[in-house]
Amino acid sequence: MTKADIVNIISSSTGLTKVETEAVVKGFLDTVIDAMKRGETIELRGFGSFKVVKRAQRVARNPKTNEEVIVPEQYVPMLKISKDFKKAVNESNV
Repeated sequence: MTKADIVNIISSSTGLTKVETEAVVKGFLDTVIDAMKRGETIELRGFGSFKVVKRAQRVARNPKTNEEVIVPEQYVPMLKISKDFKKAVNESNV
């Protein structure tokens, strides 16, 4: 499913135009990205929590040359899915 598919579904179920719906979806995504850039955690009850996690420096191996490579520490966005979300997905795929 793409962002355009999400916009179409929300637009048809809410009665908003596709342009209005696209602006809302884009605004939501931009807000989440901006908050995570600042290191904030975002909780959406029943969906999950977005947070930024620091990954430590590590040694990896290039599979082609078998050469060791240092991967520097970095911050990565994470999404932890809520129990309700997991349960709903699990029940629908039985």
